[in-house]
Amino acid sequence: MAVDTIPETEPSPSPIAPTRRQQFKLFRVYNHYRLVVSLVLLGLLLVDPENFYSRFRLLEYYQAGVSGYLSLNVFVGLIMFAGFRPSQRHITLSILLDILVMHGLLFTSTGITNGLANLVIVSVAAGNILTPSRVGTFYAALAAICSLGISAWAFITLGEPADDIVRAGSLGILYFAAAFVLQYISRRMMRSEALATSRARSIAELEKINQQIIQRMRTGILVLDRYGSIRLANAAAEELLSGASAEDHAHPEHLMILPQPLKLGLETWLKDPRKRVEPFQPSPTAPFLQVNFTQLDEERGDHILVFIEDMSKVTQQAQQMKLASLGRLTAGIAHEIRNPLGAISHAAQLMEESPHLDQGDHQMLDIIRRHSRRVNGIIENVLDLSRRRPANPDLLEIGPWLEEFREDFLQTRDDSATSTRISLEIAPDLPPARFDKSQIEQVMVNLCDNGLRYSQQQIGEPRLHLRADVTDDGERTYVDVRDFGPGIEPGERSSVFEPFFTTDKSGTGLGLYLARELCEANQAHLSLVVDDQPGCCFRITFAHPGRMI
Repeated sequence: MAVDTIPETEPSPSPIAPTRRQQFKLFRVYNHYRLVVSLVLLGLLLVDPENFYSRFRLLEYYQAGVSGYLSLNVFVGLIMFAGFRPSQRHITLSILLDILVMHGLLFTSTGITNGLANLVIVSVAAGNILTPSRVGTFYAALAAICSLGISAWAFITLGEPADDIVRAGSLGILYFAAAFVLQYISRRMMRSEALATSRARSIAELEKINQQIIQRMRTGILVLDRYGSIRLANAAAEELLSGASAEDHAHPEHLMILPQPLKLGLETWLKDPRKRVEPFQPSPTAPFLQVNFTQLDEERGDHILVFIEDMSKVTQQAQQMKLASLGRLTAGIAHEIRNPLGAISHAAQLMEESPHLDQGDHQMLDIIRRHSRRVNGIIENVLDLSRRRPANPDLLEIGPWLEEFREDFLQTRDDSATSTRISLEIAPDLPPARFDKSQIEQVMVNLCDNGLRYSQQQIGEPRLHLRADVTDDGERTYVDVRDFGPGIEPGERSSVFEPFFTTDKSGTGLGLYLARELCEANQAHLSLVVDDQPGCCFRITFAHPGRMI
């Protein structure tokens, strides 16, 4: 819908003055009124000319005044139709001209007794509506002076009765009364409109602020009807449920169909609002989500507000609190543990040099060395948790970065690059990702080391397959690290990211936990991909590149 624009350089209107747009609309209505009046006056001349010839004082001047008044109003209407926006001085000049023209027509017709005197009241009233200030009082004063002057002139020169002077005085009183009343009413209306406009602007600004807050919340928010149709969804809800980009949050078409677990949870809640919905996964690689329902309107109950929480955040916070306490404890006793641990390791080395050891003694020494290294590794990993630095993300292209990582990783391997086989598959046109390069490389090193070790145990050679592709929504990139080992038992898949959980007797159980922690710090998600392929596959799904960390 087209609207009249106001220049940005225009000063703000005062609380008791109409805005430029209001003035333009009111003046356009007033000009339509003037056109109608001038056409009626011209029509009366054409309908009954003989009657006018006998009654009017200066008929030729009256006819010229009516024709000129009509021409002026037609001209003003045409230039306004062409886009002209009258300023305040143009409006003031028009009102003054109307008052003078009307009194000129009174002067050339039958005097103050003519019905045209009533039209002067309309012009004074219009002037006070368009400019409710001291200028409006000047309109009334000018009209009163002109009416009294015409009556006095007729009384002195033409011998008209003195009653016309009394009538002119009464009209003057009406002019001032109309001016004062309309000024008061106009000012009250302008103040009310200014207050309403100010409140509307404040409400609009508050709505924008609320919208920005809702869209930037990490908690997903949905507004549903009783049939499960989505009426509103913020960016976090779209990302948690369907992986849609944050830039498309204004278009809820991505979520027209709710995930089946969420739909079942809604039906359960509608039957029993006191029952809590169990956490669910919208997809195998997505985190567990917890939803809560509430009525948006308690009286009508037409809409339902849904809060979606990422359970991995809650679990992560609980684990962080546990490991933070453990980290502080470990930092305090690390020195006390490492001293006797170093003495044990050194004593084991000295015993190994003795020529009087049999095979059983060597096996015992090997157990001592392995478990000493494991204890030292646990201490190092827990200390790393307590002193981990914040992420420093950069926007990177996944393809070149993954190729560079593969080359650097193969060069740092103890065995030759020919014995370690790491195949690489990169899809074209991958979206960039925002992450801390050193932290994600640490995650990749951990996953690759584990994968090569398990592949060596299963197929007799260290072998991996790295794959970079785009998610189903086409907005985010993920990287798969697939090994060729024995895989993970179904009963253990839900525990692989828990701290101190390991299937390797020599492992500390903190590697995958640390890897997921680093991914979460970069707003990426590390998950275990369950499929029918051999071995084990871990997937790093990066956040949308437009999402700031």
